[in-house]
Amino acid sequence: MSRIISLLLCFVFLVGVFASEFVVAKHDEHHEPKVKFYELKKGNFSVKLTNRGATIASVIVPDKNGKLADVVLGFDSVEEYANNTQYFGAIVGRVANRISGAKFTLNGVTYKLIANEGNNTLHGGPKGFGDVVWGVSKYVKKARDPYITFVYRSFDGEQTKALNKATPVNIVNHAYWNLRGHNTGNILSQKIQLFASKVTPTTDAAIPTGQILPVKGTPFDFRKPRTIGSRIKKLPSGYNINYVVDGPDYKMKKVAIVEDPKSGRVMKLWSNAPGVQFYTSYWLSNIKGKGGYVYQSSAALCLETQGFPDAVNHPNFPSVIVNPGKTFKNIMLFQFLTK
Repeated sequence: MSRIISLLLCFVFLVGVFASEFVVAKHDEHHEPKVKFYELKKGNFSVKLTNRGATIASVIVPDKNGKLADVVLGFDSVEEYANNTQYFGAIVGRVANRISGAKFTLNGVTYKLIANEGNNTLHGGPKGFGDVVWGVSKYVKKARDPYITFVYRSFDGEQTKALNKATPVNIVNHAYWNLRGHNTGNILSQKIQLFASKVTPTTDAAIPTGQILPVKGTPFDFRKPRTIGSRIKKLPSGYNINYVVDGPDYKMKKVAIVEDPKSGRVMKLWSNAPGVQFYTSYWLSNIKGKGGYVYQSSAALCLETQGFPDAVNHPNFPSVIVNPGKTFKNIMLFQFLTK
């Protein structure tokens, strides 16, 4: 094994203030911060981000022979991220994934949301956290461990409801990973291991049924490493489902290991979230990305650590409600190595 290099993401939400560890912008559409790229480097490992959507734009890591490659899908310019309908690398929320019927009831009050995927609300609605410009409160480039902190102050009533009351929160990162390189085709020959014994099955509209079922004996069983494409043809649209991560809710635990045998790159993921959405990008089609490369179906995989989708409408799911004075945290720790 090679030297391990790590990337830590921490999303923090306070009822009253929202911040992301990975600035401070009060919501003022007339005085938005300038949109630009920010780069963090440590040796031959580098990460580029933009404050539009607090988005990961590139992650460059070496392979087993020391050759560098960018392993996330994205765009060359910050302007292209203004129309990032695929959510490449973005922070999505306030409530990521889907809310069925674009409504939920909390403390006896029914809240109606804006539907942006059929009758449902997806990733915070038509203008979620991935669509806004964040400020930058800290940007430390020259340090042993460089870092950046993005902050966005969500205004009262934005997306879901007022911030001086209990509110649902499910903030995730939506990076698309291809460990062979963003421009190398599909990820079906890469291997994944998911430390999850159950899934939350969905309807044809990708809305959870409310069941929690074991993966044993199904195409969803990745408790042992398997190639992603080994059983994907048994599913009409590839993988796009929430896995119930083994271990206590909201405590750090191992989520996944992804390996590309050809390049030797390995990515390990830990998180404190109770679930992880495993998505194999079936719906990507003719998206012109970095360097003019055109992304197609199965060009990448997403591992979105999260509260369960539509948890606000399923009382048997772990709660995603944050009460006044309380804090939401979604921590993601990525480690990259070669073998």
